[in-house]
Amino acid sequence: MANSISTTEARRIALTAQGFAESRPARVDDADLRGVIDRLGLIQLDSVNVAVRAHYMPFFSRLGAYPMKLLDDGCHRRFDLFEYWGHVASLIPIEQYPLFRHRMEDGIRRRSRTLRSADAEYLDSILDEVRRRGPLTIADLEEPGRRDGSGSSPGWWNRAPGKVALEYHFATGDLTSRDRRNFSRVYDLPERAIPAELLNAEPVTREDAHREFLRIAARALGVGTESDLADYYRIRPREARPRLAELVESGELREIDVEGWSQPAYLHSEAAINGKVEARALLSPFDSLIWERDRTERLFNFHYRIEIYVPERKRQYGYYVMPFLLGEDLVARVDLKAERDRGTLRVRGAFIEDGQVPAQVAAELAGELKLMAEWLGLARVRVGRRGDLCSALREALR
Repeated sequence: MANSISTTEARRIALTAQGFAESRPARVDDADLRGVIDRLGLIQLDSVNVAVRAHYMPFFSRLGAYPMKLLDDGCHRRFDLFEYWGHVASLIPIEQYPLFRHRMEDGIRRRSRTLRSADAEYLDSILDEVRRRGPLTIADLEEPGRRDGSGSSPGWWNRAPGKVALEYHFATGDLTSRDRRNFSRVYDLPERAIPAELLNAEPVTREDAHREFLRIAARALGVGTESDLADYYRIRPREARPRLAELVESGELREIDVEGWSQPAYLHSEAAINGKVEARALLSPFDSLIWERDRTERLFNFHYRIEIYVPERKRQYGYYVMPFLLGEDLVARVDLKAERDRGTLRVRGAFIEDGQVPAQVAAELAGELKLMAEWLGLARVRVGRRGDLCSALREALR
C-alpha cells in the first residue's frame, strides 16, 4: 500500500475494521455478538434510555435485530466481560483486566486521596459490607445515606454517600461490577468475579498497557491519527506518542498521509481496503465508529455533536440524534424516542445531508426504522414534522 491514501480509502478501511463491510447474519447467536466485542475491543455504557441503552446499539447496527436477552441477563458471565473506565464506562473483555491495574492502583487512587482521608471509616465499612453480604447494589446497602448533600465532606458531590463509596472502590479496583440490575451496577469483590489467573497476573506497566490499548484501538479503527488512537482508551496523547513510535518500529503500524487530514495517520498492518461498502445502519451517539467527532468529520464530512446537554431551544437537531449510515456515507440524522407505553418508535426530527436524494434515503431509513421498532418490541414508527426529511420519510413508511 502507498504511503498516502484517499479519504474514500480511509473511510472503507474504517468501515471494514468496525464491522460494517460484512453482511448481517440471518440469525444472530452468541458467537456473532462475541465477534463484535472482539472486533471493537470494548463497548461503551451510558444510562440514557430515551431510545435504547447505548450498549445494545453497536450489535444492532452491525448485526441487525438480535435477541436482546442475550445481553440482558448474565452478559458479564456469558461473554466474559467486566466493567471499568475504558473509553469511558465500558464493557470490556475479561482478558484485558490486567491492563487496567495501573489505572486502579495509581492515578485514580491519587485523585481520590482527599475523599479517602475525609471519609475513610465510612469507605471501609462499605467495603466490609460487600465482603460480608456478597454482591450489592446501592439500594442494597444498610446505610446508603441521603442524596441531599449531607455527606461529611464536599467530596460527596451531593450524591448518596453509599454510591460515592461504591464508585470510589470500583475506581480503585477494590470492588468490581459483576452484573447489572435495572442498569444499576452490582458490586462485588474482584476475587469473587475475576478469574484468579487474571487477578493475580504479573503487573502490567503503564507503558505496556498503553501499547496494548493502542494495538487494540488501531485494529478497531483501521486508520487514525495519534489523537484518534489515544482517545479510544482515553490515553493522554503525550503518553501515546512514544508507544505509537514503537508500534511503527515493530511493523504493527505504518505512518501514512490521508487526503485532507492535517495530521499524520497510523494504518494497522492488517487493515483491509474492500471494494465499495454497502452498509445500512443507525448509529448510537456512543458507537465507536463516531466516538471521536473530529475523526467523524474528517472521514465522512459530517459535523456531529450530541445535544443532550444543550437547552431545548438551542438544539439544532434534537435530544438523542442518531446518524444514519448508508453505503459508505453518513446521509441523514434522526432524533429518536421509544414511547414504550404507546408501542411507538417516535421520529421527533429527521434531517438529510446536503447532496443526498430524499426519496432514496427515506426508503432505506424507513426500512431500518421498521427493523429497529420490531427489535424493540414496538408496533409502529411515527414521524414528526421537524426536519427536511420528515415528509419523504413519512411517505416511505406508508
